[in-house]
Amino acid sequence: MATPIKIKLKKKSIKHLQKRKPTPAQVKKLAAEKPSGRVRVDWHQYFMNIASEVATRSTCDRKHVGAVIVRDKTILSTGYNGSVRGLPHCDDVGHMMEDNHCVATIHAESNAVIQAARNGVRLEGADIYVTASPCWNCFKMVVNAGIKNIYYGEFYRDDRIFEAAKKLKMYISEIKVQKNR
Repeated sequence: MATPIKIKLKKKSIKHLQKRKPTPAQVKKLAAEKPSGRVRVDWHQYFMNIASEVATRSTCDRKHVGAVIVRDKTILSTGYNGSVRGLPHCDDVGHMMEDNHCVATIHAESNAVIQAARNGVRLEGADIYVTASPCWNCFKMVVNAGIKNIYYGEFYRDDRIFEAAKKLKMYISEIKVQKNR
């Protein structure tokens, strides 16, 4: 059994540490100053920026979409739109078009949910950040996966998701993707 260690601090040492704390006026002044001139993005913009970066892996040149699934400010899964695993990419062999829509690809939201499932990651109560709003099929899948909030970068095709989200008491919101970071 380990023996407890006793640490004795001299009052003088503690007073020295307390003196190092900035005064409220100093704290206010430090907060007002931004030495680098850099503005720190909030969490929503941070995750949307990551979704934008994930979209750069897309293999369908008609639209590059990225998705990030997050819970408690922790990334659980990512996905981008691309071909079925093991099949050629649209970028390489062309598109499989139906009703002016490429059906060869799996959408980013689906890929993110599938990736979580492959790795045994629970999505209940998570948020999803997508560079384009989900299509109706992806919306239904996201809801059934237990995702509670949807943040999207731009509207894409299907406005049925807004009415359904309202009925389900889901939060859905647009967050613009920052082009120049």
